[in-house]
Amino acid sequence: MSKLWGGRFTKQTDQLVEEYTASITFDKELAEEDIQGSLAHVTMLGKCGILPAEDVEKIKDGLLQVQGMIRRGELEYTIQNEDIHMNIEKTLIDLIGPVGGKLHTGRSRNDQVATDMHLYLRKRVVEFVGHLIKLQEALIDQAKNNIDTIVPGYTHLQRAQPILFAHHLMAYVSMFQRDLERLQDSYKRVDILPLGAGALAGTTFPIDRHFVAEQLGFGRVYENSLDAVSDRDFILEFLSNASMIMMHLSRFSEEMVLWSSTEFAFVELDDAFCTGSSIMPQKKNPDVAELVRGKTGRVYGNLFGLMTVLKSLPLAYNKDMQEDKEGMFDTVRTLQGALQLFAPMVATMKVNTDRMRQAVNQDFSNATDIADYLVNKGLPFRQAHEVIGKTVLYCIQNKKYLLDMSIEEFKTFSELFESDIYQVLQPEQVVNARNVFGGTASNQVTEAIARAEQVLVQSNEWLQAFLEKSK
Repeated sequence: MSKLWGGRFTKQTDQLVEEYTASITFDKELAEEDIQGSLAHVTMLGKCGILPAEDVEKIKDGLLQVQGMIRRGELEYTIQNEDIHMNIEKTLIDLIGPVGGKLHTGRSRNDQVATDMHLYLRKRVVEFVGHLIKLQEALIDQAKNNIDTIVPGYTHLQRAQPILFAHHLMAYVSMFQRDLERLQDSYKRVDILPLGAGALAGTTFPIDRHFVAEQLGFGRVYENSLDAVSDRDFILEFLSNASMIMMHLSRFSEEMVLWSSTEFAFVELDDAFCTGSSIMPQKKNPDVAELVRGKTGRVYGNLFGLMTVLKSLPLAYNKDMQEDKEGMFDTVRTLQGALQLFAPMVATMKVNTDRMRQAVNQDFSNATDIADYLVNKGLPFRQAHEVIGKTVLYCIQNKKYLLDMSIEEFKTFSELFESDIYQVLQPEQVVNARNVFGGTASNQVTEAIARAEQVLVQSNEWLQAFLEKSK
């Protein structure tokens, strides 16, 4: 089979070289985007008088036929045609004859593939904003249902201070909001059209790049043709944003694994998101959370892999840049799977409020409030800290908790203790004493939920606007 570019060559490409350099096994995922870009390109060629109207219409009809074949799974991709662009062009020529070869007038595979990837990632960014919104909605619903549930708060995975479980969940809402905003901000760097840059220097044909941008819904056009074909920053930024999302999901997954264990027993994950053991019938394994935690590494790897590919490339296009696609596709699939599963897993999670309360009652996480109590009575904080340290040690040695101590026992450590100390030590009092913006007091968390819901409205408005734009 002769190559569409084979005029310069006197020998057939070695079979191993064809297999090694071909990208069709993975870049066929860009088929829809390639058709979309080609339709806009040939429309522009007609508008600018570069191709006659009858050729333009014939090519457009042929492209729509190829698109139908792709959607029906009828297009046979071959390694001999190397990539998705050449496979589509060869099929087009087979369908409509030599006029199909005019499609490539005024463009190169370099600006063509860059355009395809911009189109592809533009859709994915909007989709992932939608997935994050659903996850935030699930977290907020759980937070509203647990506005009075108190749980130990941890530092160093040691019980530190009691907090509302809703406050803990809302921390993840904030994390995912930053992720969502990073995606929204990155959209403007994906929304740039490279087509028309040619191989690296532009084209001699009188094309209208801004018309193509309008046809494809791009907000801007690349200013520099070299930059247009060699830029992969927009992919790196997506991979970086995806890595942070996966990192946040992984942290949450780790807590899901801990919370659902017998040792914690704070939550029970729905059976639909767990699996069993082949040998131990009593087991209920949090496999979804564990896999999300595990797959985070492959997303990091895709980011580092592409950064390494690009770090020493001269301008403009180099074959090395073919390595930009597999990691991008893999990250899209990995992140998509994680987010699609995480929202319903959170929504169906059962919270064991009694076990959480038991844990709060059986620790010393209220000790800091005793120090604050003594400070309010006039004792310097460092002295108060020492007093409470000795008080906790006494409790540990005598196998009791702070609320188990008598007032006489308290007074052996400081005469400043009065009977009101028992009210100060109640978990509800400890929680609600943190009545500062961003704190765990119930009224602060209620207000935080209301603010988050308002932000979700704005996020949904952004999403709907871009979904309408992409129709």
